[in-house]
Amino acid sequence: MDIFLQDHSLFLLIITIVWVLPWKAYALWTAARRADKKWFIIILILNTLAILEIFYLFYIVKKTPKDLARLIKRHL
Repeated sequence: MDIFLQDHSLFLLIITIVWVLPWKAYALWTAARRADKKWFIIILILNTLAILEIFYLFYIVKKTPKDLARLIKRHL
């Protein structure tokens, strides 16, 4: 049973990292380009499973899903 929990925990950790890292990177990059120093610091310090990053991108900066799709296509 302990082995299952360890494997399960590692899987959840990897999934969490894969989910959070791109959102955090894009939000930090956007905040830096916009010179939003307060948002940059808040996003950098707080770990919110990407909720804060998504809020910043969609409600503060007013990005759209199409903006994100263009960014992904450009880098693939």
